[in-house]
Amino acid sequence: MYDLDRVIVLSYFNVVMKTSQQINELKIFCRASSQQRFRAGLVFLVLVASFGLLGLAAHSKIDIGWWFGPCGFKQKCNLPCPTCGMTASALAFGRGEIFKAFYIQPAAALFCCVLAVIAFLAFFIAVFGVYITLLNRFFMEVKIRNIILALMIVITAGWAVTLTRALVASNQG
Repeated sequence: MYDLDRVIVLSYFNVVMKTSQQINELKIFCRASSQQRFRAGLVFLVLVASFGLLGLAAHSKIDIGWWFGPCGFKQKCNLPCPTCGMTASALAFGRGEIFKAFYIQPAAALFCCVLAVIAFLAFFIAVFGVYITLLNRFFMEVKIRNIILALMIVITAGWAVTLTRALVASNQG
């Protein structure tokens, strides 16, 4: 009887469950291929350059105001748009004022934090040649539409915060 139970359990694991759901030896790190190291190095360099430009703009070395111009939605409706405050929040993040960045626009500060973590992971992979195998599972199972949906939810939540803050300020003034 014991062998029959074991056969049923093993056939369930092999037939019904996806490979990613099966209980197997959890291997967190493996050696990165040269292609993975190159891609990670490229991602790291792009993010470092982006954060470098952000840092220069935060310390008034570069004027990025002319790239974006004034917000048309805010001028027409006198209310903040979904991305209002993202530039100011990113600049605060570039100055190292993380809490202020979250106060100004939580969505932008969250994006900056996620990009900083991605830069760290890319550096780790590129320099040390150690690939995190959990990334494979993430890239295989997460669909682009889920990422876009998560981005929309984060931006909407950030907009709700800035919109609420603007409405409270207009009622007080």
